[in-house]
Amino acid sequence: MVDTQLNRKLTTILYADIAGYSRLSGADEEGTHRKVMQVFDDLETSIKQAGGAVVNSAGDAILAVFPSVVAATNTAISIQRDLAENNLPLALEQRVELRIGINIGDVIEDRGQVFGGGVNLAARLEAAAPIGGISVSSAVYDQVVGKIDFELTDSGIQTFKNISKPVQTYSLTFAVLSGNMATPDQAPKPRTHTPSIAVLALSNLNHDPELDYIGDGITEDVITALSKIRAFKVISRESTFSYKNTAVDIRQIAKELNVLYVLEGSVRKAGSRVRVTAQLIDAETGHHVWAERYDREMEDIFDLQDEMTQVIASALEPELNAAECERARLKSPDNLDAWEMYQRALWHMWTFEAAHENTAMKLFKQSIQMDPNFAPAYAYLCYSCYITVIMGYAEDPDARLKEALGYAETALKCDDKDAISYFAIGRIQMMQGDHDASISSLRKSIALNPCFAQAYHGLGFALSLSGELEESKLMTEKAIELSPRDPMLWAFTAVHAMTCLLDNDNEEGLKLANQTKQIPTSTGYWSHALLAAALANLDRMAEAQKALAEALKQKPDLSISFLKHNMPTKHKDGLEPYLSGLRKAGLKGL
Repeated sequence: MVDTQLNRKLTTILYADIAGYSRLSGADEEGTHRKVMQVFDDLETSIKQAGGAVVNSAGDAILAVFPSVVAATNTAISIQRDLAENNLPLALEQRVELRIGINIGDVIEDRGQVFGGGVNLAARLEAAAPIGGISVSSAVYDQVVGKIDFELTDSGIQTFKNISKPVQTYSLTFAVLSGNMATPDQAPKPRTHTPSIAVLALSNLNHDPELDYIGDGITEDVITALSKIRAFKVISRESTFSYKNTAVDIRQIAKELNVLYVLEGSVRKAGSRVRVTAQLIDAETGHHVWAERYDREMEDIFDLQDEMTQVIASALEPELNAAECERARLKSPDNLDAWEMYQRALWHMWTFEAAHENTAMKLFKQSIQMDPNFAPAYAYLCYSCYITVIMGYAEDPDARLKEALGYAETALKCDDKDAISYFAIGRIQMMQGDHDASISSLRKSIALNPCFAQAYHGLGFALSLSGELEESKLMTEKAIELSPRDPMLWAFTAVHAMTCLLDNDNEEGLKLANQTKQIPTSTGYWSHALLAAALANLDRMAEAQKALAEALKQKPDLSISFLKHNMPTKHKDGLEPYLSGLRKAGLKGL
């Protein structure tokens, strides 16, 4: 009789993969193969010297096991540091770079291979790691903290495909940026704090078991949705649900969980309707930052749960950012860290005014100097450049767009899973007339963060200039629905108005242009130009000329040629319905 019992053991799993292997191979297949094989030879040597063993090596990936988690982590650090040094003199397209994931887990040993959930999680951690860096689970972090030479940074709770529970992760990178190697012992001190939030289980005010199911489901899904916003640390469900049905002061919960913000709320049922309330609380002051109430028909529980999750998570992101901006704005400039400098820059950026954009760009650059691996700072520096072009502030728009593209590419180099970075590069690709690439980048941004209203707006704009008018309207409507108090709300409605004009729906375009004008943060020539075009197309010439005069007050050199250059369309004369209205109103310049 054959013994079929499988051998199981607890071990440390290291999974390494080449970043951008397909791109490298496409450029130089044979050269890439030689470089990759040399990297893998070095990695295998390091693994064996540290007491580990390679159990699988295929194509661009390698899987190894170690009896010691400290040895595995030190091996990963050593190989990444050596690679970063070797890459330093090379151009970006010539560098071979790794991502490495490390996990401790129970594995099955069979035929010289290892299998099981522990291996799967190591592979997911590798995919989540920064290029040139390492990502580890909390189980690894707990074992190595204080025992390795470099500090692992909290990279938040993440959800992974086919992994049943969210995972607390930590990371470390040896990134090569702008000709300098930013290593942990050389780099400027990174962000001293990451904004943290605890989402408490919604209180069931009816004490109805069915409502418990709905409330818990919404809470869990909000935690998952917020975990995709990489700028915020979200406390795990297991920690926050421990406070369910207990009378504990919010400040005490925040202290025990070490968070700055707490989201609490309730769910109640009246007949066929469900009411969900949510309040975001500043744990330091106890003040409400934001509160909202939602009433929905209870027709399909899962549809209701999905809708509530997206609405609440989408509303929270700009509110958290606004609260962080206010914290940074009130703090002494001498005491700002990279995150706070970034938040202060955002405050200036969202004004959309020329002088403020210049200040924002300076502050973003200072934030990057403090933390060279801070992807959102590069991404929004890119977007601030975009604003100076789309608003007509840039003296040399083409040069500014080229500069912005460099910032976006660096953002993706720092973190190729950051939704803001794909949003930023998508906006520049649109301005440079690469509409298909823009649409692809913006769809990727939405895939990474389905609650990111600004990405829906950007996608709507790119689709509009591509002639995909109906889908464009759906995207801008989605942006408005998701974030009705967004600092970019006026831009959401402006692009929607322009799309209506391009679709020859001048009445709706006029309505939306008037809405844009009434939004307090609306600035520049946009709303007035849209009004002028809509009114002229409706033969309301006196009003159109008055609106155009207002647009020219905001931008005296506004012209047809400026708008054509600033908003390139995929198809010839794609902007013509808008431009013809402005010509009728009296705008000059070809």
